[in-house]
Amino acid sequence: MTEIAERTVETNGYSTLLLDGGGGERAHPETVILLHGGGPGANASSNWRGFIPELAGDYRVLAPDLVGYGRTDHPEDMPRSLTGWMRMRVDQVLAMMDALGIDKAHLVGNSMGGALAMHLTMTAPERFVRVSLMGSAGGESHPTPEVIRMVSFYKDPSISSLENLTKWFVHDETALGESLTAIVEQRYREVMRPEVRRSYECFFSSPPTEMAVPPSALRRMPHPFLIVHGREDRFVLPESSVYLQRHLPNAQLHIFDHCGHWVQIERARGYAALLRDFLTDSY
Repeated sequence: MTEIAERTVETNGYSTLLLDGGGGERAHPETVILLHGGGPGANASSNWRGFIPELAGDYRVLAPDLVGYGRTDHPEDMPRSLTGWMRMRVDQVLAMMDALGIDKAHLVGNSMGGALAMHLTMTAPERFVRVSLMGSAGGESHPTPEVIRMVSFYKDPSISSLENLTKWFVHDETALGESLTAIVEQRYREVMRPEVRRSYECFFSSPPTEMAVPPSALRRMPHPFLIVHGREDRFVLPESSVYLQRHLPNAQLHIFDHCGHWVQIERARGYAALLRDFLTDSY
């Protein structure tokens, strides 16, 4: 069984909580950083704890609670725009790498975390080797009804609203099995923390389209990209990933059928197999 440790590191004057797993018996394993999405109650554990064992035998896997989410410290002086939050998270991940002595890493980003992965690659291209985007924000897309309900969650912050959102993240809610109730309850406890609500409402005071990465920036990212998307994703439509693949100069795209926004849950083994081949340069 993979041991996943929780630890904190100092990042630019505040503490970042992260999950640290894997490496196996390898003396100097490569590092994969997993970046979670931006839905209500999101954090490293809810997005990635079940997926980390898929990679942890061969890689050191790190998954931080991005600033504004989870048990990472929530700033008193918050950015007033979505782009300001993105800059703060770029600085956070780079500071985390410095604190842990990590010179280079691979990136895997889901949804908002995918947009962050591209902003990191744009800001510090020398620090990152290979990048995988999963149901990624940051492409050319327009808010769907599901996204509008997500960003306005606190207009009706009920457990039933959160349960509906959680079901919508997957194509078939039976993929969540008996854990659906536990997932909703855990996320609801998270979203009802005052500091989480304050950060969330501030972050989404700007439209989600502010996360878009311009084509002129995408074509200047020569890194290998593996882009994956669920065909039935209603939060970020698959066309957005087609757009990213068209503009990134070294990108492959795989679309999973019968799959929604959480590829790492609905298609964990299939995605892990693709990702392992990609990270070992055999994709």
